[in-house]
Amino acid sequence: MSDNFKELCNRLKLVKAVITDVDGVLNDAKLYYIPAEGGVYISKFFNVKDGLGIKLLKLAGIKFGVVTGRKDRVVEYRCKELGCDFFYSGVKDKGKALREIISSLGIKKEELLYVGDDLNDLTAFEEAGIKVAPKDGSKLILPYADWIVPVEGGKGVIRYLVEEILNCKGTLKEVSEKFLALLKERK
Repeated sequence: MSDNFKELCNRLKLVKAVITDVDGVLNDAKLYYIPAEGGVYISKFFNVKDGLGIKLLKLAGIKFGVVTGRKDRVVEYRCKELGCDFFYSGVKDKGKALREIISSLGIKKEELLYVGDDLNDLTAFEEAGIKVAPKDGSKLILPYADWIVPVEGGKGVIRYLVEEILNCKGTLKEVSEKFLALLKERK
């Protein structure tokens, strides 16, 4: 482990909340326009690896939420399905939303991690203690990130991030076993 990652790992140990953008992080940033009777539907695709990662995060007692600039029923549905603790849509100032989240949780800035991929995430980066971007994030945002994860948007960015957070906290095995026990209970 490099010295830079050791320092980051120490910071990840403090994380109590993970907030993310949607387009370009939870999905591949593509909008699919599907013709339908009476109009057009917009569709998006999500990676199920991220969904399981979010479940692991929540089992570890870490809050998870979404702050997105678009108003989108597909994203709203996915967030409900995932049990997001926070869901903000149609947001122009993501920094303001993060300040509200920090206040409502009663946490410190250093305890909030934000994942974003483009210029509209800069105000959120200003408010987050740890700023993360996927490797295919805009070249205009990457210089502001504390950590560029080696995963492209829509290909499991959150899952990768969650495993690293839990690994740094020393709880990855414990939380994974808790998840597996819950699966066994369902049978």
